[in-house]
Amino acid sequence: MSARTYDVVIVGAGIVGTACAYTCASEGMRVAVVDRDVIGNGATGAGMGHIVVMDDSEAQFALTRYSQQLWQQLRTELTSDVEYEQCGTIWVAVDEEEMVEARRKRDYYSKRRVPAELLAPEKLEVLEPNLRKGLAGGLLVPEDGVLYPPCAAGFLMDRARAGGAIIHSGYSVSEIGKGSVRMTNGSEFSAGIVVNAAGASARTLMPELKINKRKGHLVITDRYPRFVSHQLVELGYLKSAHSHTTDSVAFNVQPRSTGQVLIGSSRQYGVEHKEVDTGILARMLQRAQKYMPGLAQMSTIRIWTGFRPATPDNLPLIGPWPEDSTLYLATGHEGLGITTSLASARLLTDQLTGKRPAIPIEPYLPSRVLMEQAHA
Repeated sequence: MSARTYDVVIVGAGIVGTACAYTCASEGMRVAVVDRDVIGNGATGAGMGHIVVMDDSEAQFALTRYSQQLWQQLRTELTSDVEYEQCGTIWVAVDEEEMVEARRKRDYYSKRRVPAELLAPEKLEVLEPNLRKGLAGGLLVPEDGVLYPPCAAGFLMDRARAGGAIIHSGYSVSEIGKGSVRMTNGSEFSAGIVVNAAGASARTLMPELKINKRKGHLVITDRYPRFVSHQLVELGYLKSAHSHTTDSVAFNVQPRSTGQVLIGSSRQYGVEHKEVDTGILARMLQRAQKYMPGLAQMSTIRIWTGFRPATPDNLPLIGPWPEDSTLYLATGHEGLGITTSLASARLLTDQLTGKRPAIPIEPYLPSRVLMEQAHA
């Protein structure tokens, strides 16, 4: 069977892959996207959909802020089903120790021209009256937002199609490299560039990658309009998010435009099955109810799980694979794939076209994987 030929073949139709298709097609490249499933059904479907700025490292801040600004620029063009809302994030502090962290984050953001406001307990109660009483305060980051990830990925794929891109759904990829994408059914696509944007499955295609699956649970409630107005995250979330070995839960809820409440979050390592873990689910909901007792009275519509691709240094892999000049990566985003999809795609496309990137690309280059292995 003769191979179909493109400039770029992207493996993975999640939000990162479709964003890459969008930016590549906008540069006039002949683009194909290949996925065994429907658009946005993998790690994208397991994401809460926040568009947030984060500060675990300078590189993480740069990527999240750049991408957040790209989402803001695209905001007026997004279709209504994407449900983009700039609701802001409130980082919730339970005690003075966490308020110290809130002040540090405020100072960090302010120095980098990101609006952020410290909240006294009284102001926090006014903004979110359904939080429990007795909290120490919080930090409001008003430019953060939320969206519905599967439809956001669909929007980006539609934009890519408008630029001439093609999607091949229902194709399981067995092998990539040397300008070729081979399917389990024997068919093949050839391309000058192949992009591994397969999310949590990226390591299946490239076993040498240090990408681990993190399983997460999400819960969506029935409609309870105005119960919560901002994305709410406990400042203790930052401690659990850094663990690469221990199962953890943290308080994270979002308002949806439908009036529903999206509840997270959990992280599990070393788990391959997608079934709901009742123990982790119970811990997650108990944690959420500790902050917002009213959640205990709500009806749940859906509970689901998914896997997110995590790297050891908590930064994605964006750029060429040193051992194959035709192979590029756009994966390893873990819980920030929705936020950073647009910036990741832009950085990858800039590398393909030789354009000067808006932020330094070095922290995200896949070459660091081989450097780490050499020093191990």
